[in-house]
Amino acid sequence: MTGQGIPEEYLDGYARILKEVSATGRRLTRDELDSRRVLGEQAADAGYGLRALVVKHLAATRAAWPGGSVTAVAASADSVLAAVEQAVDAFAEGHERAQRLAVRQEEAARREFIDDLLYGRSDLGRLAERAERFGLLLSHAHAVAVAEGPEAYADTDLVTRHVESAMIGRFGDRRILLTTKDGRLICIAPGDQGEVLTYFAKQGHAATDGGRVAIGRPHPGAGGVVHSYEEALGALDLAERMNLDEPVLRAADLLVFPVLTRDRQAMADLVRTALGPLQDARGGAEPLLDTLSAYFDSGCVAAEAARRLSLSVRALTYRLERIHHLTGSNPADPLHRYTLQTAVIGARLLDWPAKLL
Repeated sequence: MTGQGIPEEYLDGYARILKEVSATGRRLTRDELDSRRVLGEQAADAGYGLRALVVKHLAATRAAWPGGSVTAVAASADSVLAAVEQAVDAFAEGHERAQRLAVRQEEAARREFIDDLLYGRSDLGRLAERAERFGLLLSHAHAVAVAEGPEAYADTDLVTRHVESAMIGRFGDRRILLTTKDGRLICIAPGDQGEVLTYFAKQGHAATDGGRVAIGRPHPGAGGVVHSYEEALGALDLAERMNLDEPVLRAADLLVFPVLTRDRQAMADLVRTALGPLQDARGGAEPLLDTLSAYFDSGCVAAEAARRLSLSVRALTYRLERIHHLTGSNPADPLHRYTLQTAVIGARLLDWPAKLL
């Protein structure tokens, strides 16, 4: 990299300063230092790199180096070099200040775009135009994956940078947007590139120390991104309420749950009718509700359900008999089983019995 091609305007007054310093040995004035900073900012705004600009300063220094006798040159060399150091340092300070400002402005624009995108704000046409700047083509379908862990994550956190590095190393410059929102890691990818979100889920789960990841379904347009994002958040919320153990959840696999809760009053009535009698058990309904959950989750295999609950098979069988006695429904009977299992799902979704229905 050389200083060739750098306009002379960014060294305005530099040769004069060196000439005066050579003659007087003075240091640069405050106004001269401020002028160097301003020129550094202007050069940064024009897109010139600091390395080339420093080379340009050194070339100008050589051209303006004082002549005369050997004694005179030696006497002024220290003053001139000190002036060069001051001038270049001030120029670099201005250049770096402009660069930091540009980065902050870019980060602010990116954050504003992400907020508008994920909340469905702003004119959709304008949003699509802005999206291209960040690598998204909103005319296509997109899907969103959301990873959450024990901590809140920001764009500059080590966890975020680790996941981003892994994604770039695997997929390069594909049209993928990685960011954070409300302390969660977010990945937006084209809807036909499911492998991208699957890999993000793997990296996000590992980087967040075993955190959970949810993947929304692909949907077209700018509104589709919001829809997919909300599906992923809904899956995370569902996993919390249902005590789901899976590290990666797909909204497409959980569609039955919104159906079950669409008529909340009917579901609440089912829970009260099918499971309400469990509240009369010693210790309340919760232990027996956990028993039913484990029994159904294990495919109605008593030995596996007992293992999950750290019970003996005999103890588990006793609990199932107690449930049959209290509710009148036998968990082992196929017809009764469907009603009880649906009621158990409803109880988890409605947070019963912690909340009264």
